[in-house]
Amino acid sequence: MPKADIHPTWYPDAKVICNGEVVMTTGSTSPEIHVDVWSGNHPFYTGTQKILDTEGRVDRFMRKYGMGGADASAEAKPAKADSKAAEPAAPAEAEAVAVEA
Repeated sequence: MPKADIHPTWYPDAKVICNGEVVMTTGSTSPEIHVDVWSGNHPFYTGTQKILDTEGRVDRFMRKYGMGGADASAEAKPAKADSKAAEPAAPAEAEAVAVEA
């Protein structure tokens, strides 16, 4: 037999409250449980979760392991075209300096 007066009071219908609204009932040692987040308003369970990539870690991972799709190859091509456009300008400047001298 359990000892008397050592166990907390059990509330079989304890109310779980989120934002002032009762969201569910459960068994607990306290009659009310106040929570900020529960499965009904958590982004993971509601489908509104967004992945924040503030430092470009996902893009860097995709490039490193060659998992970039059509978007990654399309982005890489214009960058190469810009670098090629800059290269011919350098020899023309060198010729202009040679003519002046």
